[in-house]
Amino acid sequence: MKVLALISALLLTYYRPMIEQNWLQSIFSPYANFLDKTFNGGTQQHGVIAWCMGVLLPVSVLSISYILTLVFVGYFAGFLISLVVLYFVLRFSYFGQHAEKIGATLKEQNIEPARQLLADWENTITDQYNANQIASVCIETTFKRAHQGMFAPILWFALLGPAGALLYRLAHLLKIEWSAPGKQNEFYAFSQRAFYYLDWLPARVTAGCFAVVGDFEDAAYCWRTQANNWPDQLLGMVLASGTGAMGVKLVDALPVNGVLQARPDIGLGDNADADYVQAAVGLVWRVLLLMVGLLILLTFAHWIGA
Repeated sequence: MKVLALISALLLTYYRPMIEQNWLQSIFSPYANFLDKTFNGGTQQHGVIAWCMGVLLPVSVLSISYILTLVFVGYFAGFLISLVVLYFVLRFSYFGQHAEKIGATLKEQNIEPARQLLADWENTITDQYNANQIASVCIETTFKRAHQGMFAPILWFALLGPAGALLYRLAHLLKIEWSAPGKQNEFYAFSQRAFYYLDWLPARVTAGCFAVVGDFEDAAYCWRTQANNWPDQLLGMVLASGTGAMGVKLVDALPVNGVLQARPDIGLGDNADADYVQAAVGLVWRVLLLMVGLLILLTFAHWIGA
């Protein structure tokens, strides 16, 4: 039932994506602000309470509802709940189409439209980016959004059902909402730590899958030597393994307000360009097929052993 719900949700999100991609975030953001104003006493204890209200409460309601539905209504109703939750949680169409448009624009050497597409996608200032920098940030964004918007929720769905997918997504949204400049006390810090623990296993699974479907030796080397240098070490694992698997090196500096800001080395091999942007999308597709294939095999093994 899980595999069928997952495949159905992936097809639905790809061919019939939501018009508003950040629909869930737009609904959750006012609630996160309400929790901030209501519970923020500047201590970790208050942060734990607010996090439980923001994440665990809706996840618990979903989990209880899902179990009661399976027991008293039937598996088809449970399938529908899983399908609906995954449709709102997974962001299948959000990584590939944007990256492909940017890659195609770069291939035609249209730098200015590529800058605008990347700025709209990543919500960053790209006016001074050259083609190599646009391609590098595009690859980085593709891997980041594929992991946080698809691979990690799929893993948690496989482990805990629809409640697991929602758990990861809400924890990620709360981390985003409470990571703004000026929000630095212990109240906000707990949401960062909670998400770190929830992302610890998925980050390693995604990085491992990149290595399996790409150049294993280079992916493992970059993972081992570069991941810890990235500000977000878990995301660093994903980026290092992904770029190593492709044999591409991301830029080590980006212009910020006219000044080049150094970045840690990620990847090895050729400099990023339009072709590598397309290759990054292809790598993500192969990982997705690998994950779905493994879930199918595990499902069949369970049926045979039952």
